[in-house]
Amino acid sequence: MFGEMTGKLPGNLVDFCPGAPFSDRAAWTAVPAPLRAVVLQDAEETLKRPWSLILASDYREYGETGNRSRFEELYFSRRRMLNNLVLGELIEGRKRFLPAIVDGIFLIAEESGWQLPAHNSYERGGPRSALPDTARPVIDLFAAETAALLATVVALMRNELDAMSPEIVARIEREIGVRIFEPYLARHFWWMGRGSERMNNWTAWITQNVLLSVFSLRTEQQLRRKVVEKALRSLDAFLKDYAEDGACEEGVVYYRHAALCVHGAMTILDAAAPGVFTSLRSEPKIRNMAEYVLNMHVSGRHYFNFADSSAVVEPCSVREYLFGKAVGSEALASFAAADRVRAENPHLPQEWNLWYRVQELLAGPKISDKPDQIPARDIFYPGIELFIARDEHFALAVKGGNNGESHNHNDVGSVTLYRDGRPFLIDVGVETYTAKTFSPRRYEIWTMQSAYHNLPTFGGVMQSDGEGFAARDVETSFDEAEARISLDIAGAYPPEAQVHSYRRVVSLLRGRHVEISDICEGDLPAVLSLMTCFEPSVATGVIEVPPLGRIELQGAGRVEVEPIEIEDARLRKSWPAKIYRVLIPLAGKKLTLRIA
Repeated sequence: MFGEMTGKLPGNLVDFCPGAPFSDRAAWTAVPAPLRAVVLQDAEETLKRPWSLILASDYREYGETGNRSRFEELYFSRRRMLNNLVLGELIEGRKRFLPAIVDGIFLIAEESGWQLPAHNSYERGGPRSALPDTARPVIDLFAAETAALLATVVALMRNELDAMSPEIVARIEREIGVRIFEPYLARHFWWMGRGSERMNNWTAWITQNVLLSVFSLRTEQQLRRKVVEKALRSLDAFLKDYAEDGACEEGVVYYRHAALCVHGAMTILDAAAPGVFTSLRSEPKIRNMAEYVLNMHVSGRHYFNFADSSAVVEPCSVREYLFGKAVGSEALASFAAADRVRAENPHLPQEWNLWYRVQELLAGPKISDKPDQIPARDIFYPGIELFIARDEHFALAVKGGNNGESHNHNDVGSVTLYRDGRPFLIDVGVETYTAKTFSPRRYEIWTMQSAYHNLPTFGGVMQSDGEGFAARDVETSFDEAEARISLDIAGAYPPEAQVHSYRRVVSLLRGRHVEISDICEGDLPAVLSLMTCFEPSVATGVIEVPPLGRIELQGAGRVEVEPIEIEDARLRKSWPAKIYRVLIPLAGKKLTLRIA
């Protein structure tokens, strides 16, 4: 798709400006007064804060303890502070924030490595070096994000920085050249794509930011052309792992770093080579990728989640709106416009990508404040075997697929259910990332185990990870009265589970109830786990889940309820301090749950 455009590139690839430059005072004074006030307040408060000190021991901590969050707070706070100061200067235009901006630029430029300790490796899944090697830079997600941030500052404030000292911009250009452009062209990093190797969000996310860097700076044509040619191959490597339906196997949180970054890359390429890439926006796959976030939405900030995605997600920004407009999806554009209304801070104060924040300030206020409401819809994504059905009360999702998908949680066959927009049967999500999260010990983490995903165990044996552990014989149907999915999930379990068949049929009988029917053929005792965030009570043949409803049981043994304390900060953004696992033994071969 993208590679086909290589021969159509013009001789001169033009600059990309990620927003209005400082000199365009009309654009920045047009930002609504309430937003201007908040941005200026953030910038003024940032002036009073000290810059973080990052020591070699801070970098080494990840390798010694597995903790990621402490170093990352030191690292990202610098970038957020620089963002705040730059936006404050662009809004006010009095140059009082410039000295602090230069301090931030030089602090970041003097870091030994822009890659995170968790990503300090030269091969996919390889050993992490304890400290960055300044002679061999690693291009990870945040090295590329850092380059994009500094390049955006230059594109918007070059003249103002040069007036202070020509060395400021020159330093940025040198650092990005050595840390990003040279290794990008000279070496192969796994996320660039090669052969049949599967890609993930890294490919689109990094590629967008490399393109943003090369076209925001005054780079030479030869460099631009080489970067674009390599970027186009990477984008094709990324798209090859998406089915035509456009579903993101990594979940809705990673949509914003995957499909939405493809849109960002296309925006930059459209500007660099006008007219060349325009036709790609009408490709059905690109449009389907764009609308995925719309179809995953449940209510408010709640989304259907699986893999390493959370159930509660930040509202859409102007990026989703612009993606919808670009691909001709008024449904996505209207949804994103309506969702933005929920944002407490539309200026994105926690965002470290300056381009995204600039778009929000300049383009966001132009979006209608009375957007159309888009009705939810049923859909089946065959590429990852994701089934979604709804009626006036229930929103239901069932995940088939396989356990080799990116950010997988061993959750083949799992059910997620909302009633009146409130979570009934939940996917817990993922805890704060540590070294263990992306290691051979990943599936020792309880949130990654099928026993905590509305799924059965057999003699205590859970699902296994890997592409070969998959759903079989998946069938779906949708009509006015009923939406239904049937699948055999026995293939997701290892041989020691001794399960020959486990046929799960999940039905939404519209306007009535949800029914889960499990038929098991196996040699070991089967116990179904159900996860809920409301305390259930158990009586003979029924589980009450106030205030949402009840689950009537047929074919169940003695039910037990296990409380689970939630202390992790990332999980607490979605769930209360205590959630519950309900353990339901199968008394025979068939268990039926009627949820109303």
